[in-house]
Amino acid sequence: MDTLRLYWRPGAASMAPHAALAEIGVDYELVLIERDEAQADAGYRALNPLGVVPTLVDGDLVLTESAAILLYLADRYPEARLAPEERADFYRWLVFMTNTLQTTMLRFFYPDRYGSGDVGAVALAEAERHFDLIESHLESRVWLVGEHRTGADLFLLMLTRWGRQLDTPAWERPHLRAHFLRTLALPGVQRMFEEERLELPEWAG
Repeated sequence: MDTLRLYWRPGAASMAPHAALAEIGVDYELVLIERDEAQADAGYRALNPLGVVPTLVDGDLVLTESAAILLYLADRYPEARLAPEERADFYRWLVFMTNTLQTTMLRFFYPDRYGSGDVGAVALAEAERHFDLIESHLESRVWLVGEHRTGADLFLLMLTRWGRQLDTPAWERPHLRAHFLRTLALPGVQRMFEEERLELPEWAG
């Protein structure tokens, strides 16, 4: 069986697929792609024409987009339970996070890419509302969907970390912080943080 290969960059959108691979326990190879390299390297652009991370290579399959990789891995390794048995809410929250919250965060981080005016300020306000929505949803839940951790939780951990730069950091919300700590305690997530050499907030050390 071919070793899965993940093209990644520390703290980027490859965090969630990286954590998923580590949670599964499958052999994988990490290929670091720096931002400038991703845009200029013709070999990498042949795999991912947008020149962004992540990209997963599994044999002849080349797959991009974090959420798509999580869905693929959930189907490829059902024993890892990266998806719940009832998938409707799993799909809903994963699509919400990738289509709505992640794109909002990108507008917050890179407002110049999205035109002139108050793009960053508008994105900041939207991101705060999106995290408030998730905070409310987590009020009576341990995990985002289902009764066990899923790929949606790995994706949320990634976005919660991104949200540390908001005026009200995402993880200052009590239920989001509790979720971040629960997810951070997973062996695969700990391995991902170590391999990416990501710093933890002081309160999570």
